[in-house]
Amino acid sequence: MARVLMKGTEAIAEAAVQAGCKYFFGYPITPQNEIPEYMSARLPAIGGAYVQAESEVAAINMVMGGGATGTKIMTTSSSPGISLMSEGLSYLAGCEIPAVVVNVMRAGPGLGGILPAQGDYFQATKGGGNGDYRLLVLAPSTLQEAVNLTQLAFDLALIYRNPVMILADGFMGQMMEAVEITEHKSEGIPDITPWALGNKDKRDKRSVLRSLYLDPEKLEKHNMDLKAKYDAMQKEVRYEEYYTEDAEYLIAAFGTTARIARSAIANLRDEGVKVGMIRPVTLYP
Repeated sequence: MARVLMKGTEAIAEAAVQAGCKYFFGYPITPQNEIPEYMSARLPAIGGAYVQAESEVAAINMVMGGGATGTKIMTTSSSPGISLMSEGLSYLAGCEIPAVVVNVMRAGPGLGGILPAQGDYFQATKGGGNGDYRLLVLAPSTLQEAVNLTQLAFDLALIYRNPVMILADGFMGQMMEAVEITEHKSEGIPDITPWALGNKDKRDKRSVLRSLYLDPEKLEKHNMDLKAKYDAMQKEVRYEEYYTEDAEYLIAAFGTTARIARSAIANLRDEGVKVGMIRPVTLYP
């Protein structure tokens, strides 16, 4: 696809389609409504399925069922909706089911408002549900980066058998920029995964995906295995340095806030203040 002018939410949706996502389960909430709207028309046209669930709780559990088959699955929501999905996210991580979740953040706490915000940082990076689990969290700063990270998210989800969250915000969702979206082919990831349900010819024993371990020793082993996986994720760390070579002060910012910080840094440097920025692209790891 040539460079086209797209709204952020629609660019993320098309990037997912080009990454091979054919199944979407979600529920409308501002400011991410254009994603389910886009998917509702786009997916049936390519033989996929779009389901508007009766709630965010239902949507994330549909994601669990679909992801258990090893296919590329996606859901999107915004802050309060992500809170409702928290139990399901914990179950996904506990069952080691890959999925991509997009949070187009809005202001809070509670219902808050529909203005863009970044208040879900701790919820995303520390895990909003119960137990010791982690999501891979990616934070784009431009729409092109949102496209690229959305496609990367599907690869990471399958590689680590773990939910991956794209942490955007209402500003990024509603802005328009020129983007280039190309078909994304996952490299080194089998199309049919032996652990997935429905692939009995690919394994020599029954596949059971669960997060319940009543035997203390088995639960301990499961959690230690998860810990080892989270340690392995550390090699996925991505970040950008901006004017850090001679900086006496460093700003730490992610997402759209980092875009604003660039202007502030330029103004301060014009005044002789040596300031730079470190921008984490991965918030976890």
